[in-house]
This record gives sequence, structure tokens and C-alpha cells, in this order.
Amino acid sequence: MSSRPVIVLCPHFAPDTAPTGVIMTRIVEELVAKGHAVHVVTSLPWYRQHRVEATWAGCLWRHEETGWGSITRVTPFAGKDKANIPRRAAGFFGFSFLLGVRGIFAGGVGRKAEAVIALSPPLTLGLTGWFVAKIRRAPLIFNVQDVFPDAAITTGQLSNSKIIALAKWLEKISYQSSDAVVVLSRDLQENVRAKLARPRASKVHVIANFVDSESIVPRSSATAYRDAHGAGAEKVVMYAGNVGFSQSVELVVEAARQLPDVAFIVNGEGSERLAREKEAKGLSNIRFVDYQSVDQLGEVLASADLHVVPLRAGLGSVSVPSKAYSIMAASRPILAAIDAESEVARMVTNVGCGRVVAPDDPNVFVASIREMLEDPTELVAMGSRGREWVMANASPQAAGEAYHRLILSLNNA
Repeated sequence: MSSRPVIVLCPHFAPDTAPTGVIMTRIVEELVAKGHAVHVVTSLPWYRQHRVEATWAGCLWRHEETGWGSITRVTPFAGKDKANIPRRAAGFFGFSFLLGVRGIFAGGVGRKAEAVIALSPPLTLGLTGWFVAKIRRAPLIFNVQDVFPDAAITTGQLSNSKIIALAKWLEKISYQSSDAVVVLSRDLQENVRAKLARPRASKVHVIANFVDSESIVPRSSATAYRDAHGAGAEKVVMYAGNVGFSQSVELVVEAARQLPDVAFIVNGEGSERLAREKEAKGLSNIRFVDYQSVDQLGEVLASADLHVVPLRAGLGSVSVPSKAYSIMAASRPILAAIDAESEVARMVTNVGCGRVVAPDDPNVFVASIREMLEDPTELVAMGSRGREWVMANASPQAAGEAYHRLILSLNNA
């Protein structure tokens, strides 16, 4: 292993079930395979219920040594009310402060690090990463999963002008103080580059998220999960993911209302789930299911005949629904209600693994579901094309290699 460690600052890590935690866990595994020592500083597991899980509760932080470095977990100051922006902001700052304190000590206080990788959201980890990188005398790689505050402003979550100004300042400072900014798509790259002075624009790199195509594989839709949630021989349409402000899950409810002979499953949790359940009251063909464990993801995805990816208009350039890669790995077709010029829309269209429609248009959305389900042979073909593309283009090994090369280049600059 390298004599200098990589310090990873992230909001989630295994066994936490958040998608970004799954991604960062695999990136760490790939970096370790490349010979890096890695020290992870993250939260105590809390994603599933938005509170620290019972087996991890009762302490401010926990530390464990591993064969490749260490993992330090701190309290996330989690709250269930995601709509309470001031409460969430205070929690993010508290969490980021604790993460920074523990990041200084990770792998040995004062020891020079090979790199610091900080993940956003929360955006506050940009300054935390800068602080830790300065103390540890290492380059900072700022990984941006969603561009904030753009998404919050577009969805109406953030409207206070003073908070918006503060968030935009924090965003700009985070980009400027990073030695490299990693984003998931060309859309996000253009977004971030536009906020930087021209000489700094070249430090924005695209490293797409990936999917574990070894654990998510094509399989029969006749699963125990499907049976457990009352979906028998009828066609099943699924939305699997966060039920929040950014996702137009109300389209799924409307589709259930207009297509009574189709079973709909919303597998996920989030700030808008209760509102969607109220909208669906009285509909017998839609089920709301809590998050499943990571090792059940392949079964969950296989249980549907068609998956939907609904993202609100205007968010295509600030958020990438990485769930699309998992759906493709499971060899299932996608109906994406998303901005036409977004990365996901281009991918679905170019690969031929589904159909793209305008966001937030229930009539077009429902009509497309009806038409796609009427051609089961084409659904199978779409799924197969998606699986083939993932195997060639979205592997964990490729992402790990990209981070490895980026770390080396920053240390040799």
C-alpha cells in the first residue's frame, strides 16, 4: 500500500443503505485494490429511517481499524423533517464539523495524506474537505453527486434569498478551493464550469457513477418480493428510489389511477412519501414499500416489468438519477420522464434501453406506460440492450481506475 493514506469524507458508507454510500464503499474497495491505504470518516448508519439505527446509537462517534485503513463514524445530527431547511442546515454544519475534526486524526494526526476525497451533498463538506486537506497537506478532490443549491431552488425547497446567497457562496468557494471537482455527467460538468473562472474550468472532471453488475443480474420477475407485495400475474411498473421534492412520483400515482389493471410499486422513502400515499388513498393497485437491504436490490429490480425514472423539469443538468444504471444492470426497460437534453435522456435514447418523455406531463407519461406494456417482446429487448451497455461502460473497476489516475496526477502535478 501507499505510504500516505487517502482520506474519504462522506455522508454514508456501508452498512448504510444510501445509494451514495453504496457507491463510495465500492470506490474505496477499488482504491484499496490499487494499493491505497484508505481512512473513511462518515456517519453512523441512519439513512433508512432518518435516525441513527438502534445498534449504532448512544455515542458521538465510533472508530474501527480495518485491514486497509480505518472507518470512523460520527453522529449525523439527523432529523426526519427534510422540509425543515434551517434544521437540516444546522445538522449539516454540525455533522461537517465533527467529520472535519475526525478527518484531521484519521490515520495519524499530522501525517501527510495522498489525497482527501469529500462528497457533496451536503455542500458543507466542501469546506470540511478543504480544511482537512490543508492540515493533512494533500490535494482535495470534491465529488459532487448533485449540484446544490440549484436543485433545491428549482424544486422550491429553497426560497429565502439570504440562504440562497449563502449557499451559492459556499458552492463557489468549495469549487475554487478544490484541486479537482468530480461530477457524474457532461451536464453537471458544464454547470460547474460555468461557475468557475476560465483557468479553473479544466479541473472539473467527469467520472460517472457505476453499478455492481456482478450482484445485480438478469433474473426472472417471479420473485418472492413480487409475491410478498401482492403483484401476481399482472404487469408491474416500479419506481425505486428516494421519494422527495426532485422526483415526480405523483406521476406514478396518476398512472395507477388511470391503469387499474397494472400493479404499481413505489419502493422507497423520503420527505414526500406521505403526501404521495395520501394521493393514492383508495387505489388498490399501488403499493408503497420501505427501502430494502442492499443485498435485495437485484431481486427488487427484477420484480418489475418496467421501471420509471421521473425527475422534475429543470433538474436534468443538476442531478443524475444513478438508479438508471442499476435498472439497466437488471436487464429491465426504463421510462424516463426527464429533461430531453439530460445525460440520462441521451443514454436511454442512444442505448435503446427504454423511452424518454417530457417531465411532469401525466398524460404523456401514462400513455407511454400503456404503449410500452403492450409490447412485451420489445420490453425484453430494451432490457437486454441496457444490460449490454452497463457491462461495457459502467463498471466499478473503471470508476476506481479513474479515481486512482486522478490521485496520481494531482500528486505529480
